[in-house]
Amino acid sequence: MTSNFFRGAIALGALALIPATTAALADGEASSYKALDEFMDVFQKVRSDYVEKVDDEKLIKGAIDGMLASLDPHSSFLDARDFQNLRTQTEGSYGGLGLSVTQEDGAVKVIAPTQDTPAWRAGIKAGDYITHLDGQLIYGGTLDEAVDKMRGAPGTAIKLTIVRPGRDKPIELTLTREIIQLKPVKWEVKNNVGVINIVSFSANTGADVRQAIRSIDKAVGGKPTGYILDLRSNPGGLLDEAVAVSDSFLERGEIVSQRGRNKGDVERYYAKPGDDAKGLPVIVLVDAGSASASEIVAGALQDQHRALVMGERTFGKGSVQTMLPLTNTTALKLTTARYYTPAGRSVQEGGIEPDIRVPQLSDPDYKNRPKFRESDLRRHLINEIKTDNAALEEDVKDDPRFAATAEELKKKGIEDFQLDYALKTITRLAARPGAVVAQAQPQPQPVAAKKPAAR
Repeated sequence: MTSNFFRGAIALGALALIPATTAALADGEASSYKALDEFMDVFQKVRSDYVEKVDDEKLIKGAIDGMLASLDPHSSFLDARDFQNLRTQTEGSYGGLGLSVTQEDGAVKVIAPTQDTPAWRAGIKAGDYITHLDGQLIYGGTLDEAVDKMRGAPGTAIKLTIVRPGRDKPIELTLTREIIQLKPVKWEVKNNVGVINIVSFSANTGADVRQAIRSIDKAVGGKPTGYILDLRSNPGGLLDEAVAVSDSFLERGEIVSQRGRNKGDVERYYAKPGDDAKGLPVIVLVDAGSASASEIVAGALQDQHRALVMGERTFGKGSVQTMLPLTNTTALKLTTARYYTPAGRSVQEGGIEPDIRVPQLSDPDYKNRPKFRESDLRRHLINEIKTDNAALEEDVKDDPRFAATAEELKKKGIEDFQLDYALKTITRLAARPGAVVAQAQPQPQPVAAKKPAAR
């Protein structure tokens, strides 16, 4: 979960002003100075003796990257280009393919394709590996280099070689770059049900969801049968927007809490009075690509008994990252807290378990394609109350409801089995209102609850 870009970081500078008043602190500082001396010795040796002349900035950035890499996979230093790229992802648009990627052991791995983009339409899946771009091997290069090659002028083509676990042969795809407009919210009406798809939790996502609800009501000439909130393959985004989206469907109660390193460092976020969906049935669709902000929304609506969560277990990213500006063009993205659902659950590693597990049968690679989650990342934060979900995901019996093949579903005109199942389910729910959509009972509010900060 990424906090707002310009959250103040002035307090960091104050740390240098605290006097070392105890022997233990003095010993700690002495140890730190000794380590810094050792670092400077290595730095000077590399500058003077390395076989080629090395740029000082490159050495220092490498040292910073190495320090942050020893923490967790979501803490990093953002140089000018990284900082601008993150701004673009949350605020703007770019020419490219519409892919979120990471690097694993020198290979470029797909986190998720963005819906209605060239990558999504080509069928690229989470967990795919990109091995070649325009026939050139990219293994062993940097992630920035791969991203730069995939981005480019709209209308230009690029050839990708994809290795998909479970398939024997690589997949060759030629994609045409487009302007990737980062519209976080899309909506449509299907069978009198409002379907709201959130692509990412960027600026104004909460306001866009409220507008989508109003637009759906206007389109059906009244109230729809219910709403489906589609958070599949949504990698997350801004904490405030996750709170705002949850608030759109809640009348009252806690949405999420975030807890820092110190025991008293707890911040809670609550719903304001007023359910924009007016108590109508809600289903939240999730899958293994639903992460961070998506899990906050799914967990809040699940714990408050406001919605049915349907699909697959989510990604399991239960940490909060704060953007700490260092200069006008650089910043530190640092993991500063963990977040918890209203019932006090941490989704770190384990994710959100759906109320109704529905496989995506319309995906022909569904059974063979391994799931990629937070627990697969190196140095991920450990959930203190860890649950082994492997047994939960193992199919011991074939569910007769989910026996159809992708080919059979296509013949019936079903291209998205999970969405189709949700549409049928919400129609049944509407026939017995209150069964699973009752609001949580009023909860006592703290006397001086912290006002949600801009994130």
